[in-house]
Amino acid sequence: MPACPVETTLSLIGDKWKVLVLRDLITGTKRFGELKKSIGTVSQKVLTAQIRDMVENGLVHRKVYAEVPPRMEYSLTELGQSLQPVLDAMRNWGEDYKSKNA
Repeated sequence: MPACPVETTLSLIGDKWKVLVLRDLITGTKRFGELKKSIGTVSQKVLTAQIRDMVENGLVHRKVYAEVPPRMEYSLTELGQSLQPVLDAMRNWGEDYKSKNA
C-alpha cells in the first residue's frame, strides 16, 4: 500500500468504472447485467475486471448460485459500505459544480 492515504484510496476506487459500480451497489444487490445496463458504455471485459479487482480488495461480495446458467449477484461488503460518505461527498460536490456552471 502507498504511504499516502489518498493514494491508497485512489488505488482502490480511483477508476471511473469502480466508482460507478459502487454508486449502483450502494442501493443494494445487483446482478452483472443490471450493473452493465446502468453503467452503459463500459465493455463487459473491463467491467468484469473492475468487479473482480474490487472483490479481491474486499469491497464487493460476489455470490454465485449453483444454477444453469450460473447466476451471480454482487453486493457491497461492510468495507465497501464504509465508502458511502466518500460517494455522498462526490455527489454533493458534483451537484454544486453543475449548479454553478450550468
